[in-house]
Amino acid sequence: MRSRAESLEFALLGLLAQNSLHGYELRKRLSSIFGPFRALSFSVLYPQLKRMLEAGLIAQAEVPKGGRSKRVRLVYNITTAGEQRFAQMTESVSPQSWEDDNFEVHVAFFSPTSTRNRLRILEGRQRRLKEKAEILRADLEKSAVGLDKYLIEWRRHSLETAEREIAWLEEMIKSERKSA
Repeated sequence: MRSRAESLEFALLGLLAQNSLHGYELRKRLSSIFGPFRALSFSVLYPQLKRMLEAGLIAQAEVPKGGRSKRVRLVYNITTAGEQRFAQMTESVSPQSWEDDNFEVHVAFFSPTSTRNRLRILEGRQRRLKEKAEILRADLEKSAVGLDKYLIEWRRHSLETAEREIAWLEEMIKSERKSA
């Protein structure tokens, strides 16, 4: 996935492959995938849904809200073309798949992803984090002359975080290999 729009499309198709959903529920579920620190406004969500409607990846239906309200709710569902696109996206692995911006989205939809591709993504993420940890380790071993003590602590924290994720990835990779 090369862009945030493509990452959002992948997540939307994945969610709609599970259930038909209305816009507010989609936004809520996307927030749980992207995390609390990546805000997703309706001004981003609805234009993306419109593009996907125009591309024939999803369809929308008007459903009565129920109760006393006479208003209708727009509910989105995935089309056959959308299912095919989602399947294609789950089987398409590139270095962007394990970078920070996309890794979490891929993990959110690991169930429909083949074991082979789950392993490729996990191993790619592990390699990337090992490279990052090595750079941080080398940076910390250098003379810290002139560096703020808080910056040094931040780098130490970043290294510890990377090492914890590497250990988690090793366990995930072992588990995936056993189930393969």
